[in-house]
Amino acid sequence: MSASSANYHPALPSLTSLVPSVEPHVFTMPARTDTNIELRIHTVLTSFDVAAGQWVPAASGFAVTVLVHSVDTATGRPRYLPVAEPDEWARAIFSDVDAAQGYFLGAVDPDTGKHQDGQLAYRLYLDTDRQAIRVPQQVVTCPQYLLRTGDAGPEIRIVTTA
Repeated sequence: MSASSANYHPALPSLTSLVPSVEPHVFTMPARTDTNIELRIHTVLTSFDVAAGQWVPAASGFAVTVLVHSVDTATGRPRYLPVAEPDEWARAIFSDVDAAQGYFLGAVDPDTGKHQDGQLAYRLYLDTDRQAIRVPQQVVTCPQYLLRTGDAGPEIRIVTTA
């Protein structure tokens, strides 16, 4: 990684002020843990309002979806990258509210649950006051796992302040 990219800190989206939109907040970064891989990180906020179901209360709020695409810098085609770095980017974005409540969905399209090469998906659910909440059962379209935190595995620290 070049010295200039080592000091570059993208403007992460603010989850307290991001507005619902079909157009994601996008930024691109060189991968810190591998050469010739670029991360294209998309963050989108969508609203949900779901009726109560058997044993589950009604819920409304926002779903924050972070998609981390890892691509070859020369070809633009998907490239494998271990999950430690994409996980840390998702945690950095979610930390605006509560990174411990984020979910890892895997290499899937979060709306359909179908496999997606070169993409890792993450979600955080917020109530109408933009406080983190557990995933409402009525909105689950694919398995969702609490995003690992702490010293359970390798971590890449993303510094988001200059």
